[in-house]
Amino acid sequence: MFLAHLLRQAGIDAVVLERRDRAYIEDRVRAGLLEQITVELMTRLGLGARMAREGLVHGGVNLAHEGQMFRIDMAAATGSPGMMIYGQQEVMKDLFDGAEALGLNIVFDAEAVQPHDVGADQPSVTWRKDGVEHRLDCEVVVGCDGYHGVSRGCIPDTVLQTFERAYPFGWLGILAEVPPPNHELIYCNHERGFALATMRSATRSRAYVQCGLDERIEDWPDERFWDEFELRLGPEIAAKVVRGPSFEKSIAPLRSFVAEPMRHGRLFLAGDAAHIVPPTGAKGLNLAVSDVIVLAEALGEFFHERSTAGIDSYSARALARVWKAERFSWWFTGLTHRFPETGGLERRLQVAELEYLRTSQAAQTAFAENYVGLPLAQRRAV
Repeated sequence: MFLAHLLRQAGIDAVVLERRDRAYIEDRVRAGLLEQITVELMTRLGLGARMAREGLVHGGVNLAHEGQMFRIDMAAATGSPGMMIYGQQEVMKDLFDGAEALGLNIVFDAEAVQPHDVGADQPSVTWRKDGVEHRLDCEVVVGCDGYHGVSRGCIPDTVLQTFERAYPFGWLGILAEVPPPNHELIYCNHERGFALATMRSATRSRAYVQCGLDERIEDWPDERFWDEFELRLGPEIAAKVVRGPSFEKSIAPLRSFVAEPMRHGRLFLAGDAAHIVPPTGAKGLNLAVSDVIVLAEALGEFFHERSTAGIDSYSARALARVWKAERFSWWFTGLTHRFPETGGLERRLQVAELEYLRTSQAAQTAFAENYVGLPLAQRRAV
């Protein structure tokens, strides 16, 4: 949807094929932390008014271990305003509302979507809606269809490389209509596992605890969750926790994944179709946005100037930022979670690194630069 808006600004026609209906997308609880690059794009597209009113700007982030908490001032370290708490489903509402106003072509409930001939100059896409088969001949196809989508599979195995790590734990998360224990996020490293105190608004809390992949939601009634959450946060922070019934509860596995290249012929991959990061550090949505910013620029050159320089460099430019975000998310996950192999040595190394982060301005600056989001990679001169 971001790409469709960017292409419309550039005067390029596009059709968006969406597997679900609008209500499903807007009700689905997803990411909630926006980098400045995403905030700026919302504003540039004329879609940022509600975000500016309702979003929560965070100039810092907090880390806790052994019951002690320290704050990293991201705004001071980077000169950036920081991050914005604004739920992905709210972003989607704004994108859809803006699409209606512009008359963007969105096909909801599109079934059996399949790209064809992506290696040729005239690809096509077929789909079925309400029992009727459809075909669209086009000049480019962009696969924004997620990790389980069909687009990535259109790249031959002889061309595609994938890199993956599945983590041996998940995040059990809840939503509750209670104020968060702190006005900024708290990432917690505890000997029993990771915890995260975040929010969707000043009155709606989003809370997570690390759990085993073999655990079931039914094993975690609200009382057990809040007990474990408070234990991991430590007594000082736990005293500020307001308990309440959850109205959403889920367990999400963690994965690091990258597919290379992100372009094959006239097919371009963006977002989760090309890369997955563990949610530690909140990079997933924001990486998808940076992908399509680069891609929209490249497609603008292709359609208006008939230059292939931008599309030829798209994969390398996008992956330069992707791999740095993958590194940060992998490192931050390793710093804050308990792994099966975590023993006395590993635990003490985690604590030592957290203490270094607490006391070193240089370490905090490096953390803040990565957390608020690194700049887009520049195109290399040929």
